[in-house]
Amino acid sequence: MSESMPLPAAMLQRARDFSGTPAPARPAATVVLLRPADEAFEVYVLRRATTMVFGGVYAFPGGGVDAADRPETLKRDWSRRLGLPEAEARAVVGAAARELFEEAGILLAGPHEQPDRTVGDVSGAEWEAERAAVQRRELTMTDLLDRRGLRLRDDLLLPWARWITPEFEPKRFDTWFFVALLPAGQSARDVSGEADRTTWISPAAANGLAMLPPTRVMLNDLSAYGSLEEVVAASAGRDAAEPVMPRVELTPDGAILHIP
Repeated sequence: MSESMPLPAAMLQRARDFSGTPAPARPAATVVLLRPADEAFEVYVLRRATTMVFGGVYAFPGGGVDAADRPETLKRDWSRRLGLPEAEARAVVGAAARELFEEAGILLAGPHEQPDRTVGDVSGAEWEAERAAVQRRELTMTDLLDRRGLRLRDDLLLPWARWITPEFEPKRFDTWFFVALLPAGQSARDVSGEADRTTWISPAAANGLAMLPPTRVMLNDLSAYGSLEEVVAASAGRDAAEPVMPRVELTPDGAILHIP
């Protein structure tokens, strides 16, 4: 089975104009942050600033893998879950945690001696200075956690899917999508300067927002679940190693994006 949707006008033009060799797909990570709400749960989304790639569309915190994304101590067998060699898998997990901290101010970490705890509020001035230093690449996440006596809580990242950008796009990403629950005592906020709006919204209520296909499909997936517990349980059976590779069918009056 597959899902199909029409292409936005700008993407349609790029698909029609494309020829030659596809650009390489850069590894990336995206985190879908959830919190409980009366109607079950809400999702944190941000609208990319018009100056950014894919400006004007709603997305989740995320971005490309950096050379410094190499967490040292992880709990899970990420190589198997993500379908990557060990070092590359660790880098994707590190990028997911870093991007969530950079773009939403959420830190998935806890004390070494208390493996089930997470750090509380990280919105104070000292934390913000360190977050900004990480964003400017003046401080790595590993160094930040070491200086604070913390370790990355990679067990709080739930792998969900993997998407590869269609070949006609000039900038392509091989992106792993993770789900994470908002840690107690922390608040997501617009801190990166890469968004002009952020909001918490239920998956069903996001239908009218401008989004790229992976974001839309991710929200469609989540709308099938009535609670955070159901989402967590479902994540165990998700395949985040096999990539979703959309295929474009050009038609006389437009184009259809087929999503396997």
